[in-house]
Amino acid sequence: MKLKWKKTGIYILIVGLIACATGTIFHLAIPKAAPLLSPSGQLAASDAAKETIEYVALGDSLTEGVGDETARGGFVPIVAGDLQDRYGLTNLVTKNYGVAGERSDQILKRVKNDEDLRTDLGEADLITLTVGGNDVLKVIQSKFFGLSIDSFTEPMADYSERMTEMFSQIRSLNADAPIYVLGIYNPFYLNFPEITDMQTIIDNWNAQTDSFIKQQTNAYFIPINDLLYKGLSDEVGIADTEDAEDEATDETTSTSETTTSSSETTAESASSQDSQETITNNITNNVLYEGDRFHPNNLGYQLMANAVRDELIKTQDQWLVQEESE
Repeated sequence: MKLKWKKTGIYILIVGLIACATGTIFHLAIPKAAPLLSPSGQLAASDAAKETIEYVALGDSLTEGVGDETARGGFVPIVAGDLQDRYGLTNLVTKNYGVAGERSDQILKRVKNDEDLRTDLGEADLITLTVGGNDVLKVIQSKFFGLSIDSFTEPMADYSERMTEMFSQIRSLNADAPIYVLGIYNPFYLNFPEITDMQTIIDNWNAQTDSFIKQQTNAYFIPINDLLYKGLSDEVGIADTEDAEDEATDETTSTSETTTSSSETTAESASSQDSQETITNNITNNVLYEGDRFHPNNLGYQLMANAVRDELIKTQDQWLVQEESE
């Protein structure tokens, strides 16, 4: 298991570095564009609907939209566009405060010190928050040689403390707006499905966040791991490995026929290793960005947006309905 963790850790370290670089590039070079969405249905707008809806999106690269190759900005503008179409809203104002690579401590620091963010949080009718993924990645990258489930116990406790302070800060600015916190997901599953501890770590982290959210007022947890970790279907990526296995078998057979018995074992061993690497490299997740295999692509962000939309519809009285005048 330690050997598997070491191999996984090295892979994750590399992917993490690529993901950070990708986030920087997207942040600097990719312009935001208007969303394009065809809602599956329409909901009747209430006569008491607010004339203006202020939507503040706070978080990390998932809020910023890193990996969305359509350059629409990830799930945030998709959600906003859907709400406009469904409820006939003519004035929905979106403020995106997503910053790629930020952990919970860095997001908390902005909530405490960024005056523009604090002002917008105070005026928000609804708030979404993506947080935690970079906290997990930091633990993996800093302890991958001795990584275990126990490695996350203390970081998870620290994360909970920061979430408590973050909610306290937000509620001091805005006592009423519903807060929708998205869970984290396992982007490494298809490459290392045998590392079941990784899925356990993600599940534990999400369970901790869910438990915390349940203790808050007018706050909702939105799980996304099941939407993303295997791709759009359970079979994504597996078909590619079958071709790789066939090619690897042919290469091994050819090598065996043209080498002496003394070198046959070495050749087969090398071929088997190359085959396994080929198989791993050919496994892809069709809802993750090919540039880093870490962030969602536009399809992944659409799935996230659907989950957020569904929760917003269920709780529409908390953010859409105009309060009655006394």
